[in-house]
Amino acid sequence: MKVALSTIGKFHTFDLARELFARGALAGVSTGYPTFKLKNEKIPPELIASFPLVHGAYMAFPWKDRAPEALMRLWERLDAASFSLFAAAKLPPCDVYVGLSGSALRAGRKAKARGAAYVCDRGSSHIRAQDRLLREESALWGLPLSGVDPHVVDVEEAEYAEADRVTVPSKFAWRTFVENGVAPQKLRLLRYGVDLSRFSPAGAPDRERFDVLFVGAMSLRKGVPYLLQAFSKLAHPKKSLSFVGAVDQPLVDLMRARGLWPEEARLVGHMPQETLKGVMSRSHVMVLPSVEDGYGVVLAQAMACGCPVIGSQNTGAPDLVEDGADGYVTPIRDVDALAERMQRLADDQDLRAAMGAKAIEKVKGFGGWRDYGDEAMKIYGELLAR
Repeated sequence: MKVALSTIGKFHTFDLARELFARGALAGVSTGYPTFKLKNEKIPPELIASFPLVHGAYMAFPWKDRAPEALMRLWERLDAASFSLFAAAKLPPCDVYVGLSGSALRAGRKAKARGAAYVCDRGSSHIRAQDRLLREESALWGLPLSGVDPHVVDVEEAEYAEADRVTVPSKFAWRTFVENGVAPQKLRLLRYGVDLSRFSPAGAPDRERFDVLFVGAMSLRKGVPYLLQAFSKLAHPKKSLSFVGAVDQPLVDLMRARGLWPEEARLVGHMPQETLKGVMSRSHVMVLPSVEDGYGVVLAQAMACGCPVIGSQNTGAPDLVEDGADGYVTPIRDVDALAERMQRLADDQDLRAAMGAKAIEKVKGFGGWRDYGDEAMKIYGELLAR
């Protein structure tokens, strides 16, 4: 069996690519990432087709959060459309084509015309569920109800309809697809792994402090306002809240204007994984309170470092965390629940240490990305057999 992949970025597709390559099943992978950023992905260069012209420029543009929305939507459409054409043009002979949703329709149709199977890989909730949640969140904070670009909704739904299978990373994402009319028999649950060679304990928290960590791109979607409010309720003489990842300055400005930005919060920005694992290891808890998030890989990464996690029900946390044992699962938008769980850990360092140890054992039991690759091969093999 030979499997071809495409992803406009990198995401988990390259983790899948490594697993397929290790099994002799990788036909090739198309990406919008430049090749110089893929040198450490352990995939032979001849199996990578790169088209970074539009996507690279988009990712490097420093004022995305301040540019006119209409301009950015046009740019995003051009990005997805140009990469879709590239992925179809570079599609190698294969038995199965797996395309990350949003830019895979042309290649999916080409694969099916050749007699191959097409798998739509969706990393988040159904596009209409995502749109609804984002619109709700914007309304709650008095921001323009932009939601998801209607063109993107149309493209995604065409991909779901065309695909022979749709893979999703969490039960939350699965549920949204069924609720939006996708037949359960078309869906397959494919949970992401964690690279245990990159994430492991690298330090220990200071028992005199209580350091809270958030990892990801700051946004309303990620539930940042609820974390800020919950952190402000937390009682501890030496507390801190660190944001690692892309900074949304307009959101920061909005939170400050509304008096929700605590003085102990700090913006760290991007950091390499080698540095991140040390920060995770020294943090007392990592919180991901997303309103919509298909599967928060950072939860598993933090757990692998011995850091207990608090994740919302819409992050994939229920698939990963045993509530109260190796972390906590909370409802979305529940400030009091977030604050209460953080306070428990702040008040009982022995509890925190015990949960961290259990978190390590939980993640080790997942087999890293190996089990993810095994399950992916099982899904593709079942599809070809039918």
